[in-house]
Amino acid sequence: MKKEDILKLRDSAEQTQVQFKERVDRDNKYDVSCEIVAQSNSHGGKIVIGIDDKTGRMNPLSYQEVQETTNLLGSIASDSVLPPVLIETETVTVEGGNLVVATVKEGLNKPYHDSKGIVWVKQSSDKRRVFDNAELAEMMSQCGTFAPDEAAVNDFTIKDMDEQVLKKYLLNRFAVVMEKSGVNESNLRDFTLEQMTRLVVGGLNLEGLLYNLRFIRPDGKMTVAAVLLFGKYPQRWLPAYTTKCISYAGNSVGGTTFRDKVRDEDMEGCLLHQYDTIMNFFTRNLRNIQVEPEFNSLGKLEIPYAALVEFTVNALVHRSLNWKAPIRIFIFDDRVEIHSPGELPNGLTIDDIMKGTSMPRNEFLFTNANYLLPYTGAGTGIIRAMEEKPEVSFENRESAHEFVVVFRRAGNQESVQESVQESVQESVQESVQEIPVNISLSKKQKDIVNFCSVPRSAKEIMDRLGIINHSANRKRHIQPLLDMGVLEMTIPENPNDRNQKYRKVKKR
Repeated sequence: MKKEDILKLRDSAEQTQVQFKERVDRDNKYDVSCEIVAQSNSHGGKIVIGIDDKTGRMNPLSYQEVQETTNLLGSIASDSVLPPVLIETETVTVEGGNLVVATVKEGLNKPYHDSKGIVWVKQSSDKRRVFDNAELAEMMSQCGTFAPDEAAVNDFTIKDMDEQVLKKYLLNRFAVVMEKSGVNESNLRDFTLEQMTRLVVGGLNLEGLLYNLRFIRPDGKMTVAAVLLFGKYPQRWLPAYTTKCISYAGNSVGGTTFRDKVRDEDMEGCLLHQYDTIMNFFTRNLRNIQVEPEFNSLGKLEIPYAALVEFTVNALVHRSLNWKAPIRIFIFDDRVEIHSPGELPNGLTIDDIMKGTSMPRNEFLFTNANYLLPYTGAGTGIIRAMEEKPEVSFENRESAHEFVVVFRRAGNQESVQESVQESVQESVQESVQEIPVNISLSKKQKDIVNFCSVPRSAKEIMDRLGIINHSANRKRHIQPLLDMGVLEMTIPENPNDRNQKYRKVKKR
């Protein structure tokens, strides 16, 4: 660091990652240790010794003071910070003497505490104590010393699992084995869980398989991930792990009038159920916009469906499990907001995620949710979502412990209000789950059906699946859904019409 760099830091005054001290001595040793603790528990920083933190006036150190200061800083970092940390010190020559710059890195063994057992974190240019166990757990999660998705849930048993969801998971997780044994999406109901278990590994019952897959801990208790993925009613054990969906009239979260609201009891269920419910909420409250010149052309959802899918799945899978708060989804006249508990983990920035950097917060949940929810797990989802060119922005609200995605809504505000009001009036009486209970759909089929909440062409459906628009593919992926009565043609009297599209069948 050069003198010019120091002057820039001084002129910018104290910040989250920059602190000034005129001197470090025995009298302020404890205060310095608290600052090192706070920076280690946050994103690191620098402490510059030789600058008055009140006035910004430089008071350079003599050669002897530099020696004493660097030795004392090392002693504080090793003896007064628990667990001990290593700091780097350098001397910068200025007029009249020297300044000492101590660099504190973000810690890898959080939480750190001072000699009195107090945990500190940075808050703007100051620091604050941490009392909340959730915040301490979040620190340990980021360092890999605690995995909340693998924590135990008392009294949850195999009997509390949703059999159909678990069967779908096994079908997708062990696709090669199931295919060889003749188990597929169409005949899944003909096989019991025990039969499918024996196909995966002979000699083991379902409990043994779940133990091998780490959904059951060595102490015999189910994990949080097992409850969220397979529970019939996970909120009975984990009441905060749900989603609140509200469509407001107006643009304020403080508004008292709303057009649509998902009832808590309708949202109760595993992550797959929550995903389906959220996507139905979007498709019945967002309007279609005309994108082709023909007056009678069918429109597309005003916010790209693929982008809504990606950020919905991200909220469900990557939310912090340490903060006992629900995901919140708000639709306003001019925007859509998705609030996910927990700020970006492990020092990630918004620029990082825009470039496709993936650092899963809940690694075990993330890995296994891939077999039920529509994402690849390859870290490219946000990049693909942004290719749809949604008008979207991101906010990493550290003070509120949440990450927020904000979509701007397209079109004139008055027409948005009218269109949404008409859409909600038509659909608000419909069941959140419109697929008949006697029909079992695969993860891919459910995604197609939800995708067709807005009428889609065969090419759009094939593009979503990432395959060519060939008659064989259309017969394989679209025809079964038509036969089951969950999709219908927009021009049924002429199946081969070039303007043919497919839409989700509404509950009669």
